[in-house]
Amino acid sequence: MENCIFCKIVAGEIPAHKIWENDHVLAFLDVNPIAKGHTLVIPKKHCMDIFDADDEYLKEITAALKKVSSLIKQDLGATGVNLMNASGIDAQQTVFHLHFHIIPRFTNDGLDTWPKSDFKDTSLEETAKKIRGS
Repeated sequence: MENCIFCKIVAGEIPAHKIWENDHVLAFLDVNPIAKGHTLVIPKKHCMDIFDADDEYLKEITAALKKVSSLIKQDLGATGVNLMNASGIDAQQTVFHLHFHIIPRFTNDGLDTWPKSDFKDTSLEETAKKIRGS
């Protein structure tokens, strides 16, 4: 896509600190990291979000997430990772090229990346039925 920053990185038009890649997926360091080794994993083919991605690309991305997370754990000494994705405006997606964040976690790192809410769903059974379509 012409004006997509991630497509420009894939094409080599914008430099990036590449961590890993294959024919389908590219992993590179986030330029605005929230932790040492914060990495973005993207499909090389443009798709806007998880709803726009085909299943084969999602399999490739999932395998890459595991591979790169393992490298981060092994080489940076991370004790865990958070994998994050925002798909859609209401999910706070700001770059409309599918991407996943790998956020390395370290003992006592002080990060709190889990969303907080006072929301309570008192109708879990009804919600499950709606999602299942039954």
